[in-house]
Amino acid sequence: MERAHDVLRFPFARSTPGIARTKLAGFLTVNRVASSRIDDALIVLSEMLTNAVSHGRPSDDGTIEVSWSIANGLLEISVRDHGEGTQLAPVDFDHDSLSGRGLAIISQITDRWWVDLDGGTRVNAELSLDEAGCA
Repeated sequence: MERAHDVLRFPFARSTPGIARTKLAGFLTVNRVASSRIDDALIVLSEMLTNAVSHGRPSDDGTIEVSWSIANGLLEISVRDHGEGTQLAPVDFDHDSLSGRGLAIISQITDRWWVDLDGGTRVNAELSLDEAGCA
């Protein structure tokens, strides 16, 4: 299967997760991804972008980089801001908490996720597109 991918720049703003979710949903729909996996991917992207906008820094032009690709039955999502992050890890949270759950949610939904701190903070996540592999 040929690799399908997009690299996009969005404003570094609280409205960006919603805009980016719409773009990703279109990309996944065109690539015939199952709706249950689309829902999972949109949650992951939203959490990644919300964390980046809340804790990161924009690039010099005021944007944030978002990319996604499909290859070999996997969807990879990446969000890069220009903040100088530290090693990120999910934290325990109270189920009534209104914040602090993003990485725990990403960890629960994805097959794997990791952080690259070279030249800013890039959070990457992989999700299997095989519905049988869903948690």
